[in-house]
Amino acid sequence: MTLLQLYDVAALQAEVRTLAAERDAVILAHNYQLPEIQDVADYVGDSLGLSRRAAASDAAVIAFCGVHFMAETASVLSPDKTVLIPDLQAGCSLADAITPDQLRAWQAEHPGAITVMYVNTTAEIKALTDYCVTSANAVSVVQHILREHGPDTEILFGPDLFLGAYVERRIGRALHVWDGECHVHAGIRPRDIEQVRAEHPGADFLIHPECGCSTSVMEYVAAGDVEAEGVHMLSTGGMLKYAADAAADDPSSRRTAIVATEIGMLHPLREAAPDTEFIAANERAACTYMKMITLPKLRDALRDLVHEVKVPADVAERARVPIERMIAIS
Repeated sequence: MTLLQLYDVAALQAEVRTLAAERDAVILAHNYQLPEIQDVADYVGDSLGLSRRAAASDAAVIAFCGVHFMAETASVLSPDKTVLIPDLQAGCSLADAITPDQLRAWQAEHPGAITVMYVNTTAEIKALTDYCVTSANAVSVVQHILREHGPDTEILFGPDLFLGAYVERRIGRALHVWDGECHVHAGIRPRDIEQVRAEHPGADFLIHPECGCSTSVMEYVAAGDVEAEGVHMLSTGGMLKYAADAAADDPSSRRTAIVATEIGMLHPLREAAPDTEFIAANERAACTYMKMITLPKLRDALRDLVHEVKVPADVAERARVPIERMIAIS
């Protein structure tokens, strides 16, 4: 018996929507969430986009269906709102790859260096950071820093080693890169990609640059370890536009697309273009932390207003700075 068979999905979704209305709550779901969570959410998207949705919403309560650092980011950008996460144990292996003490020690080794951290980090790390980045804008943010501060500026980049290597290749110079990784993207290897592409010759190959688990694939393409022909670097919106275009095609021109990201993204793509065959580059690329969020946990969080994530005001104030700098550049 599967987890879904243990409870009535439709009934729970209806209960969740009723509770959301009663609590003046907006439900946000990351692309990696279970399909039944995505289907009940007000908005589905990437972590930073959802946090910006939270800040723009008039709702008093934010129910963030994602992992802990994402709820923290929503709290940083929405300090006057109540931010809930259905499971406080939903962490992130990449965010855990560097601690505040480790970052302080690294900075002490390189006085004067500018610190650039992936948005997939804790609020405490952001509070020690000069600029945040996403996978989609990391290159442009680093290029901006080098223009503003000089081409020889020392940059500490972390915590994702794959994204750091990708940025180095794109800008043509070395950075100090932290040796961290996401347990999901660490499992996507060139041999897996080449195998699935060989099994589906002629298929498009979509890489979602805003999803952490695709940073390794971006680096493999940049390094020449993965054949670049037919590769499309697409944001969430770009992927959904791809699906919309596919849905508008003549049915006789059926598309096949291999998707290099966490498998949760396949759900909205298949919903948007049911006649297109979307294939996971690696079917094991599932974030166990994301899948900790379930409908019963979401229902309980809204019903009891529990599992609040609140970033202390002093930390939030400092953590907001690198995020706002990134947004201003992007």
